[in-house]
Amino acid sequence: MKQEYAPIPYEFNTLTEAEMQAEAEAFYQAIKTRRTVRDFSDKPIPASVIEQAILSAGTAPNGANMQPWHFVAISNADIKKQIRLAAEQEEREFYEQRASEEWLDALSHLGTDAEKPFLETASHLIVIFLKKFSYDAQGNKLKNYYTSESVGIATGFLINALHTSGVATLTHTPSPMKFLNTILKRPADERPYMILVAGYPADGCQVPTIDKKPLVDIATFLD
Repeated sequence: MKQEYAPIPYEFNTLTEAEMQAEAEAFYQAIKTRRTVRDFSDKPIPASVIEQAILSAGTAPNGANMQPWHFVAISNADIKKQIRLAAEQEEREFYEQRASEEWLDALSHLGTDAEKPFLETASHLIVIFLKKFSYDAQGNKLKNYYTSESVGIATGFLINALHTSGVATLTHTPSPMKFLNTILKRPADERPYMILVAGYPADGCQVPTIDKKPLVDIATFLD
């Protein structure tokens, strides 16, 4: 049965132009400090921080409000080890057989390889599943819409929420990832979308020197 939504007044926080500019600049200055981390401490992140970040992700815009995502937050050491072993098996095949020379060249400056110790070391792994279908209270199958776009936006919200909360992250996408359904006992019609590694950076953690493209290269403004 289709769910009905009664309209309510939208309490929008209207800012002055000066306040808008200040907020936009403050957000940019904060978010540009975010970096992908590959060396994690084993210091635990409070579970409540992870929970609040996932709640933030759940507010993301999505097709027909079907909310086509499921987040599995893992701090259990045995499960993290299972995921690491399975992911490294796929990664070895990627680096040794599936990846083209061009792709390996593109990765070379990052220093990545098939070894993924962060999957076991970091405080949490958050596995994001994409749900192509939902089910109503009677068990009837319902199609979800714009699932890739919706889950991508929610993942961005999640990364930003964690960064704002003082949590470092790494996006990891071994391919294929169906082993995650087996390890985490998720339904076969859910597609693993990403492993988001979350924790504190290790002492002495370093990140590659990289540049981001300037505004003129990433945007066009038509007045």
